[in-house]
Amino acid sequence: MALFPFCKTASGPVRVTRTQLVLYAFLLSLVVYFLNDRKAAFGVESPRPAFPASGLDRGGATTEVTVFKPQTPLETPWGAPLVWGDTPGAARRRAKFAQRGVRTGLLALVVGTYARFVRRFLSSAETHFLPGQMVTYYILTDNPRTLDPPVELGPKRELRVLPVSELPGWERLARRRMVLLADAIQNPIVGEEVDYVFCADVDQEFVAPVGEEILGELVGTLHPELFGMPRTAFPYEIREESAACVKDDEGDYYYTSELFGGSVAEMYRLARACSLLILRDQANGLMAGGLEESYLNRYLADRRPSRVLSPEYSWWSSALAADVSVQRLVSLGRTCEARGEQDHNACTN
Repeated sequence: MALFPFCKTASGPVRVTRTQLVLYAFLLSLVVYFLNDRKAAFGVESPRPAFPASGLDRGGATTEVTVFKPQTPLETPWGAPLVWGDTPGAARRRAKFAQRGVRTGLLALVVGTYARFVRRFLSSAETHFLPGQMVTYYILTDNPRTLDPPVELGPKRELRVLPVSELPGWERLARRRMVLLADAIQNPIVGEEVDYVFCADVDQEFVAPVGEEILGELVGTLHPELFGMPRTAFPYEIREESAACVKDDEGDYYYTSELFGGSVAEMYRLARACSLLILRDQANGLMAGGLEESYLNRYLADRRPSRVLSPEYSWWSSALAADVSVQRLVSLGRTCEARGEQDHNACTN
């Protein structure tokens, strides 16, 4: 049996057999394999944000601990922040704007039966939308008496009712929404009163804080049912004859029309561009399958947002909705659609 020098001691070299060398090599490979396996187990990427973990402290009181996974995407492919409300980056942005203040408009279209949502929308915004900041609510409505008696507002909060002459019916409103938004932003009152404007569907409810982390030049919100899905799953308009068409080599995310915003100048540019795309299709007897959301996605495919909000900022109860740690703005209307309920009152109370 051949002997091999293994190491030296004071009494001379220690020799081992070939069999012993094989055993040592096998044991070493097991150690390396185990360490690599442990590393992989802790390094699996996840597209989802952190989940709050509840526990007990030493005194027996319940505590809330937020664990944010490093693998949660915090940036888009083009370098814009992908915003989650509980990240250090979001906290820094809130602190930045809290020091100097900012004026923000929240605009909603309230026509026909959607009037029944407006008080719930406003009262929830009073609690959760940019708390402590100057906010002006712009309500575009065909019936100003909807807000009689006026909703009680807190300090630094104002309500502007802007009458519009529109016929009810969601498909008609979808054709007109971008035009109405552009007209409202072009109004000197809006342009001079606020620095940022956010457009939101009125059949929504703020259920958790939505702070200064959302503010940016151009802001889009990820569609909660399509977050983390492959590009091929996005319901872009694919008819080439439509002005909303997004080709296979275009588009990064699919954005919801439930909430989008930005600076006054950028929002006017967006609303005007989308309204022109809609008018072009109307002239050819077309309307994109996703209505105004399709035109919004066409625009944002060309002009990428400077900030992208995670599905925390647009969520609804659906089997396909992203599993997020905090739901901040919940769509009541789309929850009804996901449940297949036509009567909104039946599923929003």
